[in-house]
Amino acid sequence: MSAADRTGSPAEVRAGLAGWGAPLAFLFDALLVLAFVLAGRGTHSEDGGLAGAAGTAWPFWVALVFGWALARAWRRPVALWPAGVIVWATTVAGGLALRYLTGGGLAGGFPYVAAGVLAVSLLGWRLVALLAARLRLRRELR
Repeated sequence: MSAADRTGSPAEVRAGLAGWGAPLAFLFDALLVLAFVLAGRGTHSEDGGLAGAAGTAWPFWVALVFGWALARAWRRPVALWPAGVIVWATTVAGGLALRYLTGGGLAGGFPYVAAGVLAVSLLGWRLVALLAARLRLRRELR
């Protein structure tokens, strides 16, 4: 079994994302969820500081952890499919469900905004990383 088989795709290995990449990828996902929450709270002029932001973010963070476990995303943290899509879908669906079940509202277009913003962020960075790895590989092969 090659190192790529154990730690990620060959592109991920070449991009330096195998091994140490999974914890960083998870942290990046969690920070993107926090950025989504902070932007939303700012748009609606909600205060409460870090405690208020954590109170809004926790359902999505719990769902993010579940999504990573379900997808086994640590194996290929940069993969769009299936890991990235499973992490995104679970974070959105689970986060919205937990928010609803604990009395946090789902008013108006919030579920659509959450799905869209989290798709762009959680899938977008993976796409950029994979494209960068592919570009790096093409340069190496020249």
